[in-house]
Amino acid sequence: MKHTLVALVEDKPGVLNRVASLFRRRSFNIESLTVGHTHEPNVSRMTIVVDTELTAPHLVEANLLKLVNVIDVHDVSNAPTVMRDLALIKVQADAGSRAEIAQLADIFRAKIVDVAPDSVMVEVTGDEDKIDGLVELLRPRGIIEMVRTGQVAMVRGAVSANGNGNGNGQ
Repeated sequence: MKHTLVALVEDKPGVLNRVASLFRRRSFNIESLTVGHTHEPNVSRMTIVVDTELTAPHLVEANLLKLVNVIDVHDVSNAPTVMRDLALIKVQADAGSRAEIAQLADIFRAKIVDVAPDSVMVEVTGDEDKIDGLVELLRPRGIIEMVRTGQVAMVRGAVSANGNGNGNGQ
């Protein structure tokens, strides 16, 4: 079972290390962790997907809230959310196979972002299943390299992940 937590944290050096150390000490398994700036100065947002098969999600949330630099944490697993992942996939491709790869990319609403004499790079954004589907179709063609960002999530509607509805984070 996976749960998605959104944590607002102070944008300071060492915060990511403190969060990762907490997960290591408590033996929480991180499936995905993304961090980025928010619209608020000095606040970053972490989207953390955790394997909760062995650990209750409320324990992960409670432990995160104990960290000094953590401002707020919410489990958005059961909320209506938009979740996305980004992948860059470099695939072997000669001149004869590029059109077929471009057609696959088009089906998945992906795009070719780089072409080399012996490869193409595909960029795809979507939910985990969509990306997994494209990867499985590209795998027989020879994936050279792949990178995925991990999940980012945002609660639908005017309410933010921290339960705030005024849109200014206050």
